[in-house]
Amino acid sequence: IAGEDIKSRLSDDDEAGGELTEALEEVARTVGIGAVKYADLSMNRESNYKFSYGRMLSLNGNTAPYMLYAYARICGIVRKATGQPEGKGVVWPEAAPEILITHDSEKQLIRNLVKLPDILSEVESELYPNRLCDYLFETSQKFNQFYENCPVNNAETPELKASRLSLCTVSAATIRLVMNLIGIPVVEKL
Repeated sequence: IAGEDIKSRLSDDDEAGGELTEALEEVARTVGIGAVKYADLSMNRESNYKFSYGRMLSLNGNTAPYMLYAYARICGIVRKATGQPEGKGVVWPEAAPEILITHDSEKQLIRNLVKLPDILSEVESELYPNRLCDYLFETSQKFNQFYENCPVNNAETPELKASRLSLCTVSAATIRLVMNLIGIPVVEKL
């Protein structure tokens, strides 16, 4: 179903003629399998849920495609900020010597990111993997709010740009780590 969705999004003038390349097939496989895994793990283990591919594959809400999109978006931001080409894996920049907090959304993102050890401890002791999914969703939302309010590539100073790139890098590393913990690989481009 994820492959069909990707095919439907390809433009009519695409030279592949609507056929998926090997890379797109891999993305479709990752999104499709990840969507089912994530949907299962995101629900409280003590409750029932209705199985729905449409809901699982949505780019909105607490779904694997939303998390994968957030990660891919961060990769795109870092690529653009550091002048990296599209076809290769992202090379993550060095951490800024100092994190500058100039907007409340930066503070909210940082507060969320530092909760990870507590969330992992809670999941380990209480055995509710849905809390990892809740944390991922919250992290992705906080990152999107940060990105809407705090320009990275057009930051006012080089120091502020470096600080915001560091927040992007840590956000991506957090999303990648938690997705891997729940058995879903990330993709750098959707």
